[in-house]
Amino acid sequence: MTTAISATSSTTGTSSSLDKLTSDKTMFLQLLTTQMQNQDPLDPMDTSEYTQQLVQFSQVEQAIQQNTTLSAILDRLSGQDLISASSLVGKTASFDSNAAGLAENSPAQWSYTTEGAPAAMTATVSNAAGVPVAEWTLDNADGSIAWDGEMTNGATAPEGVYTLSIAASDTSGNALPVTVRANAQIDEATMEDDGVILRGNGAVYSFNTLVGTTNVD
Repeated sequence: MTTAISATSSTTGTSSSLDKLTSDKTMFLQLLTTQMQNQDPLDPMDTSEYTQQLVQFSQVEQAIQQNTTLSAILDRLSGQDLISASSLVGKTASFDSNAAGLAENSPAQWSYTTEGAPAAMTATVSNAAGVPVAEWTLDNADGSIAWDGEMTNGATAPEGVYTLSIAASDTSGNALPVTVRANAQIDEATMEDDGVILRGNGAVYSFNTLVGTTNVD
């Protein structure tokens, strides 16, 4: 198994905002300087108008400082998330996602919990295109699933990311809510534009979807 921890980028959204404010500041200074250079000495700029423009400039300057501070805070928080995520490398984690990776000699794994007392339950696995490839009935309201890729037609599904959906109903035929979570052994943690990303068994998860570590049967 290959393990990796890396940082590839920072918070580009904050940087873009800071770049725009800096550009606005430069343009504001150029306009103000040009206005002062070309004003009529016999009819100079009104003091109150000049003061108002200086106030506007000060507001832009403050916004730049605030964005710089915010960027530093976000970078620090992201760095802390990456450090936390690095401790998961090599461990099995649970995610608030119904997508799990199927790899060679490594099944796609999920856990599920049903609200209420189900009388009937059906599990369906679909490929990346949303096409169902496997389906079977479940006997327990809560449990875990390790799908080895065997499809309904008897063939073996190729490696990739698959989603699990579970339909449950009570004795009256009313649908019951089912929570599905993906489980994967984490082999990589990286910092990307959208934040910390975890990869396991070929699937990609946002660090924000992490539910916790879990033991899979």
